[in-house]
Parts: sequence; C-alpha cells; structure tokens
Amino acid sequence: MKINNGEWKMSKFYEIKDEKVIFYVKAQPNSSKNKIAGLYGDNLKINIKAPAVEGAANKELIKFLSKTFKVSKSDIIIKGETSKRKQIIMPLNEKIENFLKEFND
Repeated sequence: MKINNGEWKMSKFYEIKDEKVIFYVKAQPNSSKNKIAGLYGDNLKINIKAPAVEGAANKELIKFLSKTFKVSKSDIIIKGETSKRKQIIMPLNEKIENFLKEFND
C-alpha cells in the first residue's frame, strides 16, 4: 500500500492523512511484556509492561512504538494520556506501511 501525499485512507483502527498515521489504541498497562496484541474491536491493542502511574506507561508506549516502527520518540504524539483508549500520531514510513498491509490483505 503506497500512500500519496494528501490521499486519505481509513480503516477502523487507523487513519492516514498527509503522510501521518493515527492509530486508535487500547493500551493495556502492567502486562508481562511489550507487544502489539492485535485488534480489540475498533482499536489496536498494545500491551505495555509499565504501570499506568505518573506517565510511566505512556513513556514505555512511546519507547516501544519508536523501536517497533523506527520512528523518533519526539515524532510520536499521544492524545488521551490518562485514558486506556488513545490516539497515537506519528509519521508514516515503510515499516508502518508494511505493518498495515497485514491487516488490509
């Protein structure tokens, strides 16, 4: 799936616009390991080891996504910091495009 600048594509758990991806995420803190657990309704479920205390889970989530998708931590924006349901916005890259292909094929 090649995304052209300005082209709009949408699925239930993500949107793509202007070379950015917005993931709709259900974060699960206090998990045994950091991992993308799959789809949870209209959300991408991500398990995070850190507890949801004083932003620890959000920091761990940013670190995990940065490593998983090869995106700079400073380029990852989280909306819904105090909620388990979050919007995560980051630049679209080839690694993310390949990840999304798994759900669109």
